[in-house]
Amino acid sequence: MGSLDCFRRRRRAVTAASLLALALVLPAAAQDTSKIRLDTSETLFSALAAINMCGYDQDLNNSDPMRAAVRARLAARLQASSAADAAREQLCTFYRSKQQPDGSRDLAQYVSLVLHTGPAPEFALTGKEADLPPDASNVLGFLPLLKKFYEAADLRSLWTQLQPEYESRIAQLQRPVTALILQTDLYLKMPMSGYQGSRMVLYLEPMGASSQVNARNYGVDYFLVASPGPGWLKTEQIRHTYLHFVLDQLVQRRANQLKRLDPILELVRSAPLEESYKHDAGLLVVESLIRAIEARTLPVPKDSREPEAQAQLKECGLAVPEKPQNVQNALRECQVRRSMQAGYVLAQHFYDQLVKFEQEPTSMRDAFGDMMVLIDLDKEKKRIAGIQFAAQAAPEVVAASKKRTPQLLDLAEERLAQRDAQGAHRIAQQALEQKVEDPARAMFILGRAATLNKDMDNARMLFERTLQVAREPRMVAWSHIYLGRILDLMCNRANAVSHYRAALQAGDTSPDTKTAADRGIQELPPGCKEEDKDQ
Repeated sequence: MGSLDCFRRRRRAVTAASLLALALVLPAAAQDTSKIRLDTSETLFSALAAINMCGYDQDLNNSDPMRAAVRARLAARLQASSAADAAREQLCTFYRSKQQPDGSRDLAQYVSLVLHTGPAPEFALTGKEADLPPDASNVLGFLPLLKKFYEAADLRSLWTQLQPEYESRIAQLQRPVTALILQTDLYLKMPMSGYQGSRMVLYLEPMGASSQVNARNYGVDYFLVASPGPGWLKTEQIRHTYLHFVLDQLVQRRANQLKRLDPILELVRSAPLEESYKHDAGLLVVESLIRAIEARTLPVPKDSREPEAQAQLKECGLAVPEKPQNVQNALRECQVRRSMQAGYVLAQHFYDQLVKFEQEPTSMRDAFGDMMVLIDLDKEKKRIAGIQFAAQAAPEVVAASKKRTPQLLDLAEERLAQRDAQGAHRIAQQALEQKVEDPARAMFILGRAATLNKDMDNARMLFERTLQVAREPRMVAWSHIYLGRILDLMCNRANAVSHYRAALQAGDTSPDTKTAADRGIQELPPGCKEEDKDQ
């Protein structure tokens, strides 16, 4: 699991109990043992400060003023030091090669990497490279460049100077987050002391985009990186992550009850869900439950005359209630309907169960089992049949670890391994269109799926497109090898050999790559004339 340098430094704790005595300072023991922490990280600051000097400008005009001030101070340091500027240029060349079309995805991959990186100045991985999430693996080469930039620009001294300002912002955030946690615990009737074996850490980092919250679940650990803006922070995303922190473990303990819900997964294939939700009933259940809780508890307008309320109800296809006191229930039903249309098809069931739950003293820990038992598969199938799924939906707030929620392209790779070319093509095309993962990898998979379908014209085009954007040596090498094989089928020997030789120069030192490229150079394809062989 990723651990940040801040775990080795002083921590500030946020617990539900602290709201009962907000005027008091939490004792040191509570700060060390609480499962919920507000914190900062020099590693996170260093990474985000670096990419800010490379063109990462998302939400710059709406960010905390500290962000612009840090950028100005760093720019002055770079101007005064040729070594620092040279280190920046090397780092920025890498950054530009890994930029994503979506600015939020651009930042997300570095957040994922930092959550698996140790303290400055080493910036060493805290676990095995093979265990990294795909988006973090994509930018792994950033770390040695960050180390060089950190030293050349003396980020340590800048971080030391900024720490009092960071602490001030942490103090401002503590009260609303504490209130949020207490409110949630009271609704669930689950004391903070009950969340054993897991932790949630909220990192405050002003160098990021204020509109974006990056939440991650790695095993039993939950991390959230947020940046303040003019309206401070959007607490609903913090609360959403906290609900995962509390509820995920309840769902994971009920494997037998989840198994019987597998038929529902078949009914959400056309929903705009991330692919992992279509293969894991546990993920679908917990997200449906959380959406239902949010619908029951998030503030909504009380007066139906408010334009916002009328617009929401109209968008949901619901009539404006005649009695103003009924507008809240209508708006909450509207939120549930949106969740259902997004593919979280058990949201209505859990919403109905929560109405009863609120009237009883039973905690969510004890009530959840009954909520699961009461899922009527036939009833839910009929309800799902009547849903018109939305064309697209907002991405889920919490990104889980690779083990729990495979990325789209991981699933596409699995389909290829099963020789399901159609399934691999569909998933890789979805990833490419949604711009959620590495486009080069998506096109590479599409090319292999076309090869499996013996569609060599499309395969050739896709591998050529892969070479235009790919940076990873193995992907480049095997794109050349596949192109060589396709050209060999056409007896275009000279161009085929040039691709095999390019594969040897791609930088991939794997034995299978060298063997395949050498064999392509040496062996004449069946059916081609000897004189076509390029020496």
